[in-house]
Amino acid sequence: MPSTTKTNRNSAQTQGAARAAADGAEQPREITRDIVEYLTEYARENPTQAALVCLGVGFVLGWKLKPW
Repeated sequence: MPSTTKTNRNSAQTQGAARAAADGAEQPREITRDIVEYLTEYARENPTQAALVCLGVGFVLGWKLKPW
């Protein structure tokens, strides 16, 4: 009987690990979706600040990534 109990425990652990992996795969997508939603809402509420931030980031990236 101990081997059957051990097999059942291993099976339950494997199923739990599979569920955790599935939840872990969804978590980065949810975090990304939340960040995009927050930034979109912020840009709608503060369009001037959002535009200035984008302009500043574009300027710095253009300056640092220039070909020469």
